[in-house]
Amino acid sequence: MYRTHNNGALRSSHIKETVTLAGWVQKTRNKGFMIWVDLRDRYGITQLIFDEERTPKAMMVIASSLGREFVIQVTGTVIERESKNPNIPTGDIEILVSEINILNESITPPFTIEDETDGGEDLRMKYRYLDIRRNPVRENLIFRHKVTMAVRNYLSQKDFVEVETPYLIKSTPEGARDFVVPSRMNEGQFYALPQSPQTFKQLLMVGGMDQYFQIVKCFRDEDLRADRQPEFTQIDCEMAFIEQEDILNTFEGLTRHLLKEINNVEIGKFPRMTYDDAMQRYGNDKPDIRFGMEFGELNAIAQHKDFKVFNSAELVVGIAVPGGNSFTRKEIDKLIDWVKRPQVGALGMVYSRCNDDGSFKSSVDKFYNQDDLAKWAEATGANPGDLICILSGETNKVRAQMSALRMELAERLGLRKADEFAPLWVIDFPLLELDEETGHYHAMHHPFTSPKPGQIELLDTEPGNVKANAYDLVLNGNEIGGGSIRIHDKETQAIMLRHLGFSEEEAKAQFGFLMDAFEYGAPPHGGIAFGLDRLVSILGGQETIRDFIAFPKNNAGRDVMIDAPAPIDEEQLNELNLIVDIQ
Repeated sequence: MYRTHNNGALRSSHIKETVTLAGWVQKTRNKGFMIWVDLRDRYGITQLIFDEERTPKAMMVIASSLGREFVIQVTGTVIERESKNPNIPTGDIEILVSEINILNESITPPFTIEDETDGGEDLRMKYRYLDIRRNPVRENLIFRHKVTMAVRNYLSQKDFVEVETPYLIKSTPEGARDFVVPSRMNEGQFYALPQSPQTFKQLLMVGGMDQYFQIVKCFRDEDLRADRQPEFTQIDCEMAFIEQEDILNTFEGLTRHLLKEINNVEIGKFPRMTYDDAMQRYGNDKPDIRFGMEFGELNAIAQHKDFKVFNSAELVVGIAVPGGNSFTRKEIDKLIDWVKRPQVGALGMVYSRCNDDGSFKSSVDKFYNQDDLAKWAEATGANPGDLICILSGETNKVRAQMSALRMELAERLGLRKADEFAPLWVIDFPLLELDEETGHYHAMHHPFTSPKPGQIELLDTEPGNVKANAYDLVLNGNEIGGGSIRIHDKETQAIMLRHLGFSEEEAKAQFGFLMDAFEYGAPPHGGIAFGLDRLVSILGGQETIRDFIAFPKNNAGRDVMIDAPAPIDEEQLNELNLIVDIQ
C-alpha cells in the first residue's frame, strides 16, 4: 500500500510505530547534517526528519534533492519531536525516515501552495488544480460537500426521491438565453441545455412521484458577475397535493436544518413579507434584514415648500444612518459622489444631521425649518447622532438607488456580519412584469406559475395587478431559493400563454407535451429551487460563489485552465451541418 496513515493522523500515541506516508513536499529545511521535510496531503502536514547520524548517506542525498510539490512516499518510525508545533495536530511528533521513494517530481509551481499565496486570481484559475491543494480552496470544496450531503439526507428522510432529468432538451423562448447543442443526426436541429428541469419535474408530478428532488447542473447564457456562472447547480424540488404553506414549511425546515447542522445557528420561525412591502421598505425584493435603515417615504412632509427637486419627484424617500452624524463633510461629499456614479444613477443626495441636542442641520436649510426636519426624523426612525440620507425621483429608480445606498452604508458600517443569518420569505410577487421597451408583459418567474386564487380573471383587465402564487427565500440580502405553485390544468395554462403573447400554434409547438400531460389527471403541485452555489457561499461566510466551485469560469465565461470555449475543426463543423466563415 502507498500509506498506512494520512498526514493529519499521527499523534504522540503512535510513537515507536513504523508507518508509511505519501504526499506532496510542502517545504524543506536543509542544515546540511539534518534535513526536515514537511509532507502534505488533504488531511494535514507531517514533519519528516533525516540526519547524518541515523540516515544512510544515499538517502540524505535524495532528501536534499527534494523540491516543492515533489510527490514522495516514505517509511519510518514515529518519534517525539524536539521542537513541538502547537499550530498543527501532528505537531508533537515527526517521522525518522528509513525509506524514501520519489513517486513524481515537480517543476517549480507558478505560485506558492500556501494559505497566503502570492498568486493572483487569474493565475490561480489557470492552474486551478494547484490552487485546490491550498487549504482555503480545499476546505471550501469539502464544506460544499457537507452542505450537499446535509441536503440529500434531510430530503431523503422526508420521503423525497432523487430523479435525474435530461440535459439535452428543447429550447424555449422564456427566461435567459439558452446554450444550444447542434444535432449531427438531425440536420439543422438543435438541443438546448436546461436552464432548469422545470417542465420535467412537473411531468414527474403528473407521473405520481409525489416528492422529487435533484441536485442538478443548469445552464444560462447570460452576462456574468461574482455570484453568477454560465453553469450552476440547483437543489431542485417539487411536491404534489400541496399548497403554498406546505412548501414554505418544508423548505423553511430544510434551511433551518442546514443552519443548525453546518453553522450551529438556531433560527426560529422565518418572517414573511409581501413583494410590495419589500419594495416599499427596502427598495428591492431580496432585502437584508440583519440591520435597519428602512425607507421612510417623505412626500407628504417634504413637498410643501419651494424646493423644486422634491416637488417634481414621484417619490421622496430617506433612511436613517445609525451614528452617521459623525461623518465629516468630506465623507458625506464622497457618499454623494458614490450615489451619482453611473452604476447607481442618482442626480444627488440631500442629507440632514440629527444632533445630540435634538436639533437638526440639513443641506437644504434654506427651504426647511426645524419642525420639517423633525418630521423627517420621525418618518425615517432617526435618533440623535444619526444622519438622514434622502433621494428623490421616479419611484422605481429611486427605490433601486436608495437600496444600493443602504447596502453600501451597511458594508461601510460593518453591519453585514458573515456569522449572522437572517432568513426571510418574500411572497405575493406580481405574476407579470412589464417590459418598458416593448410594452409587453412577460412572466416574472416563468409561464407555469399559477396566479393567486381568484385572480386569473384580472389578466384581461388589470394584468399588472395580478399576484402570483410565488415565493422567494432570502438569506442575508441574497435570494437563495425561489418557486411557485404551478398551473396544473390545460385551460389555465393556455390562458396564461395567450397573455404572454403565444399564439395557439406557438403554445402547442413549445409546450404541447406539458399541456397534453395535464389532460391525464395532473395533481395540484408546486416546488422550489435553491441556488446551491450561492447558498454554500453564504453559509461559508462569503458572497463570491467561485470560491466554492472546483473549476469555475472567469467573468468572461471562459475556463482559462482548459482554454474553453474554443474553435472546433472544419470536419466537425461539416458533420454538424454548420455553415460558418472559417478565417
